[in-house]
Amino acid sequence: MRRNEDLTLHTDKYQINMMYAHWKNGTANKRCVFEAFYRKNPFGNGYAVFAGLERIVYYLQQLKFTDADINYLRQQEEQYDEGFLQELHAFRFTGNLACVEEGTIVFPREPLIRVEARIFEAHLIETALLNFMNYQTLIATKAARIKQVAPEDYFLEFGTRRAQESDAAIWGARAAYLAGFDATSNLLSGKYFDIPTKGTHAHSWVQSFESEEEAFRMFTEALPDQSTLLVDTYDTLKSGIPNAIKIGLELKKKGKALKGIRLDSGDLAYLSIKARAMLDEAGLTDTVIVASNDLDEDVISELKSQGARINVWGVGTQLITSAEQPALGGVYKLVAREEDGVYVPTIKISGNVEKVTTPGFKTVYRIINQESGKAEADYIAMEDEMLPEKDLYLFDPVDTYKSKTIHSFKAQKLLISIFENGKLVYKLPHVEEIKVHFKQQKQLFWPEHMRKLNPQTYFVDLSEQVWSTKMELLKAASFKQKK
Repeated sequence: MRRNEDLTLHTDKYQINMMYAHWKNGTANKRCVFEAFYRKNPFGNGYAVFAGLERIVYYLQQLKFTDADINYLRQQEEQYDEGFLQELHAFRFTGNLACVEEGTIVFPREPLIRVEARIFEAHLIETALLNFMNYQTLIATKAARIKQVAPEDYFLEFGTRRAQESDAAIWGARAAYLAGFDATSNLLSGKYFDIPTKGTHAHSWVQSFESEEEAFRMFTEALPDQSTLLVDTYDTLKSGIPNAIKIGLELKKKGKALKGIRLDSGDLAYLSIKARAMLDEAGLTDTVIVASNDLDEDVISELKSQGARINVWGVGTQLITSAEQPALGGVYKLVAREEDGVYVPTIKISGNVEKVTTPGFKTVYRIINQESGKAEADYIAMEDEMLPEKDLYLFDPVDTYKSKTIHSFKAQKLLISIFENGKLVYKLPHVEEIKVHFKQQKQLFWPEHMRKLNPQTYFVDLSEQVWSTKMELLKAASFKQKK
């Protein structure tokens, strides 16, 4: 966000405790590699839309312990040594961070963020990094799903008053916009990120006048070129729309135009069909119909199938709170640690197969078929691994018998350098550039992978080197357990 934020203690206490234990044991400067990823697509979707990088950048740039932070830690029951607190006072992020670009379509189990740093630093940033990535990626993905059911319509993000506090509203509006929404009602988000802002009026405006007609007239006199009238305060068909038409015709005589009417309750399909007929009969063919009222992709899809004549959708609660699924579930796992100046792969074993990590200092490529121009799979390889120029062998890391060879392909590296030795080396794009990037991303995938219901699985494959490294560590761990 374009303001100073003191978020250094926006972390879990166990991060500080691990940092302290490393400091006490002399291992704080040991370098390591962590990856952030998620395990399962949200909403039954076929993909996610990555977001959150801009806030991560701001967070890392401002990361330092203030005197107040140190004094607060001094009061903790752990009674940290004073030398450790002084070490924190000098703390700055000095590591490397690579990340996929915001607006990139991503998939489960592939690294979205890679942190290479002193373990002292890598622990501290985990909580905030996941907080920003998980929430904004979730909202961007939800927004993409909603927009997908009516791609030619205009979508407004209306969720501020239902969001979980101000930061969720502000950054959620941005996430929705980069993934396809057209404007937000949140002025602060509009100010920070140059997002278009839109608004109509509330029922209380109508209630504050003696009559609905007077309320509409007074509002359009104040905003003659930007008036959308809320028509369901009393009776939509018998009062609201007729009064809106009367005011619209008065505006037309003055060379102005009623921009729209808004429906916020009732049978939106039926009311919009009736409203469209009434508006058209009165000659107000350019007046659009806006709908709100707990909308999401399923409701909008149903309304479209019923012939609803709605042009603009105001989506609030279901989007900004991600009511259907409140968390993405992204995780941050250690994949390599420094031993004698080189990185040694590490693995986490679990009784849940999906929680077994993939070891090594890795990167990820999007494999694009040169003939079709479409993405075939994402391919996780070691960072220093050379890909063949042709004939790339792909196999499913779960069902390994499923395999194919791509003869002519382009490998697009998804992880790009953001910080090097603590210095920002990446120019943050404007949100409009991210929006364009997302649109281009969608063109890379077949419709089967993008559809809302029962999407075809898009594969994330491992290189043979990554696969063999994982199998070796699993075998070694099994051997240790038997002993």
